[in-house]
Amino acid sequence: MTAFNDRFLKACRQEKVDRPPVWFMRQAGRYQEKYRAIRKKHSLVDICKIPEVCAEVTLLPIQQFGFDAAIIFSDIMIPLEPMGINFEYKPGVGPIIHNPIKSVTDVHNLKDLDFGKDLQYTGKGMQILKRELNVPCLGFVGAPFTLASYMLEGGPSKNYIQMKSFMYRETKAWHELMKKLASNMANYLLYQVESGAAAVQIFDSWIGALSREDYLEYVFPHMKQMVAEIKSQTEVPVIMFGTHASHLLNDMQATGADVVGIDWKTDLMLAWEEMNFEVAVQGNLDPTLLFAPWETIEERAKKLLDEVNNKPGFIFNLGHGILPGTPEENVGNLVKLVQGRL
Repeated sequence: MTAFNDRFLKACRQEKVDRPPVWFMRQAGRYQEKYRAIRKKHSLVDICKIPEVCAEVTLLPIQQFGFDAAIIFSDIMIPLEPMGINFEYKPGVGPIIHNPIKSVTDVHNLKDLDFGKDLQYTGKGMQILKRELNVPCLGFVGAPFTLASYMLEGGPSKNYIQMKSFMYRETKAWHELMKKLASNMANYLLYQVESGAAAVQIFDSWIGALSREDYLEYVFPHMKQMVAEIKSQTEVPVIMFGTHASHLLNDMQATGADVVGIDWKTDLMLAWEEMNFEVAVQGNLDPTLLFAPWETIEERAKKLLDEVNNKPGFIFNLGHGILPGTPEENVGNLVKLVQGRL
């Protein structure tokens, strides 16, 4: 078997590497012909819940492109089902929740995850991947704020009125909800680590909806506690990622995360400098750039690589997930470029 490639873990720890490691959010997904073939036989939930299929899909981009890290194929909504949230995935919309949270009682009624019976399939999938991979595999969860937003809005939202109204009006219940989610998601990440995850990422996709003042009051204490809970029981790197969150990067660093993800609207080197280079960073090419001619992609990628100049603690990634319809050839060439194979 090929020697284990630990560049990604070294970069998370800000250790020197010969070149930046590269992996992409949503690197297994609809843009891949092989994934689409699997989706003809299995639903998204099936793929998440059948360990062998989950492992097969997770491995696809590693086998196809040679990324320096894998991320288990799942969805941030999956752990909410055993907590008592009923939802379905609506094509072109996303998750729709049939029993959104509307009251303090609804928060009280949320169940805590029982890993003896809940989410065993994720653990089994991770165990298969640990045996199959020669690169680290990330586990992940949705951040409490983003999960709470879905639970309160009932699905995707543009203005977050339901969520913010609950946050401002039912503040005690809001903090109870955040505390419950932070604790359960921390334990879910620890379960993934126990099953073989070498690093974990917390996706806060909706956090950019908050001002810094609101983040510090309503979210930050729970994120800090969540990271502390993880770090009290494992030494694996913790990555914090949010979109439209350039105003919150220093606070994300202050949660205790080892790596902060930078979205594509933010100047990566400026953001890193503002964090005093005391944390590793991940990012941050615009995912839509992968639809451009190769010459444009190459120019932008080289510019980012030149700016970073192989400074320890940089992980090459996109500023968000790969989009459906992205040309596979461009993904492959970009990985080769970063790895010095092109």
